[in-house]
Amino acid sequence: MYLTQGLHRAVQQQPDEVMTICGDRRRTFAEVADRVSRFAGALRELGVGESDRVAILAQNSDRYIEYLLAVPWAGAVLNPANTRWSPTEIAYSLIDSDSRVLLVDDAFAETLPVLRELSPCLTTVIHIGDGPAPVDALSYEDLIAAAQPVPDVRRGGAELAGLFYTGGTTGVPKGVMLSHDNLGTSWLGGRASGSLVAQGGRTLHVAPLFHIACLTSWGATLMAGGSHVILPSFDPVTTMTAVQAQQVTDVLLVPTMIQLLVDHPRVAEYDLTSLRSLLYGASPIHKAVLERAMAALPGARFVQAYGMTELAPIATLLTPADHERGLLHSAGRAAPHAEVRIVDPGGVEVQRGTVGEIAVRGGHVMLGYWGKAEETSQALRDGWMHTGDGGYLDGEGYLYIVDRIKDMIVSGGENVYSVEVENALSQHPAVAQCAVIGVPDAKWGERVHAVVVLRSGASVTADELREQAKKFIAGYKAPRSVEFVDTLPISGAGKVLKRVLRATHWGSVDRQVS
Repeated sequence: MYLTQGLHRAVQQQPDEVMTICGDRRRTFAEVADRVSRFAGALRELGVGESDRVAILAQNSDRYIEYLLAVPWAGAVLNPANTRWSPTEIAYSLIDSDSRVLLVDDAFAETLPVLRELSPCLTTVIHIGDGPAPVDALSYEDLIAAAQPVPDVRRGGAELAGLFYTGGTTGVPKGVMLSHDNLGTSWLGGRASGSLVAQGGRTLHVAPLFHIACLTSWGATLMAGGSHVILPSFDPVTTMTAVQAQQVTDVLLVPTMIQLLVDHPRVAEYDLTSLRSLLYGASPIHKAVLERAMAALPGARFVQAYGMTELAPIATLLTPADHERGLLHSAGRAAPHAEVRIVDPGGVEVQRGTVGEIAVRGGHVMLGYWGKAEETSQALRDGWMHTGDGGYLDGEGYLYIVDRIKDMIVSGGENVYSVEVENALSQHPAVAQCAVIGVPDAKWGERVHAVVVLRSGASVTADELREQAKKFIAGYKAPRSVEFVDTLPISGAGKVLKRVLRATHWGSVDRQVS
């Protein structure tokens, strides 16, 4: 299996069908294939060899999709940079991966002087924006116009396809090595479930393409011969406008995006009935938000995917039928390509209903972490990827996520899982968003602490929220303290950065558990 396989098949079967829609630009499969082969030729002329890493720092665009195809076409390795990172963090990923070529668009052109200074490995910058190319940067369109097309090397299988750096929510970023087979297995497994994108549909890419979840939506659509509608970034109004104007059938949204969309005051003004499938994942979603989304988009089939970058990324799927059964707290069952089990600290499988660490096995499991043998051996043991997530399986094999294991709060000797508390608090009509963490407490060791964002114009007291939580969970799990903030810190992947929230409470304490 190789990443460009879907493009070759589409050119053979539907060359004149529209493949990409980005602003006013529409390109057919045949046109995209020609541009991809030419850009691959340009990369070769620039000295990019087999297995060399080629990075990109850009918002979503049709040129970003061409990059995803041209780099493997040339036999090189993808390295999509996180657009939410600081220049120092981006430079770290460039240096760590020894990426010598970087594609950059207009939104990030201003960062080039700093990146060049911080990244001595960087020798070539290619501008993929619509404006003039920055000084010392090559024009993407000029390269394509001048280059000769080259044959696809069709490098695939177990060969390295890309380095995908983790979001940094748990420490120093690690380059996750994913092969062509890793990615293709996850895409095909998702499609085999019948829950991902439909054949010949039209998928909207509004989540960042550097993120493995959006890349999966792209890959599954490519294999299904579908079209790609691309927006630079997420905004509720532009997203709804694109769905209506382009008759989008499939979309991937992270939970924070879903909430912003369905709670938008103008949501009723748009015709969103073309949506057939809404895939969500990347972070937990609260039941109250999901119920509002299902009510606002009654024609869409909801699918939840649980996984991680190291799993390319799908491990389990909660299908539309599962949603109709009301299993909204579950992350679903093992996808067709995956095997899932719950293990104790020694790696031994535990009984059903017992909380432990989620371990996953299959052809989608990463090759390892780039240049980090010790971390790789800790994560990959006996063929199983140990996720660091805590959960349990019920009698039917449905997975329930209770927390990141590191996020478990031990208060007065009792284990408290933050997702339970967050779900309870989110039921209150005044709560827009919330995150629960453990903070140091002289009496209890740790206490349950809630950080809450209120809806516009709403008000509620800490005591009222505590009583709200007690309606749904045991009293000892209810937050003993509440902090009201305007916004929560969010990573580029749409996850709440709990380490940032913890830092304000733990200060110089050596460890963030008691």
